[in-house]
Amino acid sequence: MSDIAIGSLVPDFQALSTGDKTLSLGDFRGNYLVLYFYPKDNTPGCTQEGQAFRDHIDQFTALNAKIIGVSRDSVKVHEGFKCKQAFPFDLLSDSDESLCQMFNVIAMKNMYGKQVRGIERSTFLINPDGILVREWRKVKVKSHCDEVLQALTELAGASA
Repeated sequence: MSDIAIGSLVPDFQALSTGDKTLSLGDFRGNYLVLYFYPKDNTPGCTQEGQAFRDHIDQFTALNAKIIGVSRDSVKVHEGFKCKQAFPFDLLSDSDESLCQMFNVIAMKNMYGKQVRGIERSTFLINPDGILVREWRKVKVKSHCDEVLQALTELAGASA
């Protein structure tokens, strides 16, 4: 279980990423980071969520923010998903669930009447100094991107 609380420094991490890279939290210092966890590539809700972030990338960029998606899918599966959806941001593979555990996003969920262990759709907003400033858990896809943009606008405006 994670002890990362709002207002605390997020521990550095490294994970394999699309684009044949290994990314770490330190790579994003100086930028806000929208770190969103989603259950599975190529599923309806996860596709819609990624498309919303994709479609608003210019607004995020204007607010000095980078976006990274995280699921337990392999980098190979991520590459296909990213290409198919034309995502302008990287996707991290967390096949060992180390990031999921760090952010405490693994939960028991009902799927077709059965209990399954999976990623609870969640988003974390980390400021340019690596401090967790906002979190959204049990995310509903429909208005989520707008909520993140609004919070980022308030934060970025306050620090400008």
